Amino acid sequence: MSDIRTETVPLVDGSSLRLTVGEPEGAVRGGIVVLHEARGVTDAVRDLVNGLADDGWLAVAPHLYHRDGADELDGDEAAVREQLERLDSDQVLADTDTAFGWLGDHDIDADRMGVIGFDLGGSVALVVAAKRTLGAAVSVGDMSGPGAPSERITALVAAAQGLTCPWLGIYGDAGDADADAAIGRLQEAAAKSEMVTDVVVYPQSGHRFDVDSDAAADAWERTLNWFDSHLR
Repeated sequence: MSDIRTETVPLVDGSSLRLTVGEPEGAVRGGIVVLHEARGVTDAVRDLVNGLADDGWLAVAPHLYHRDGADELDGDEAAVREQLERLDSDQVLADTDTAFGWLGDHDIDADRMGVIGFDLGGSVALVVAAKRTLGAAVSVGDMSGPGAPSERITALVAAAQGLTCPWLGIYGDAGDADADAAIGRLQEAAAKSEMVTDVVVYPQSGHRFDVDSDAAADAWERTLNWFDSHLR
C-alpha cells in the first residue's frame, strides 16, 4: 500500500501550493504530475494518485485552486464555472512547473516525468505536453465538450500540433456533434506533430465514460501501458 499525504510548497508570490503526494513502497520508476478535474482534488483524483503510486510511480497532484483556498468544490455547476473563470492559465502552468520541480527535487529526471489530467486537467495536460519538456502525457477528457468556447478549442488544437512528447488522448462519446468534431480536430492536429500520439474514444459511454466499468478499466490499462512505454 502506497503512502498518500499532503505537502505544502512555498511560492515566490508569498502563497503556498498544496500537493497531494502518492509515494510507492518500493523502487520508484519515475514521476507523474496529476492534474485534477474541474471540481478539484476529489476522491477520484486521490484514488488515481494512489493507483499510480501502487504501480511504482511517484505521483503528485497540485491543488490548482489554492489561491482561492479550495481543495474540492461541493457547489453546483454554476459554482464550478465561476471557479474556472477565475483560473489564470499562466498561474496554472506555474503551479504545474512547481509540481515538476518537486519531482526533480526527488531525483526524477525530465525523461522519466509524465503528466496526466482529467476534464479541466486533461486540457492543461495537453498544453503542458506542448510547452514543457517531459517524457509522456495523457489527457482523459477535457473542456472541448458541448458548449466549450471556440477559442479554447483552437488553443487545444494548436497545442496538439506542437506536442513535444508522446501524448495519449482518452475521451467518451457524448453523442454531441460539436464535441465529436472537436475531438476529431485534436486527433488530426496531433497526427501532424512529430510525436507518437494516440486518441481513443469510447462509443456510447458519455462524457464521463468512467461510469462505464469496462471503459474505465480499459482506459486505466492504456494509461499505465503508455507511461510504461515512454517513461524510461
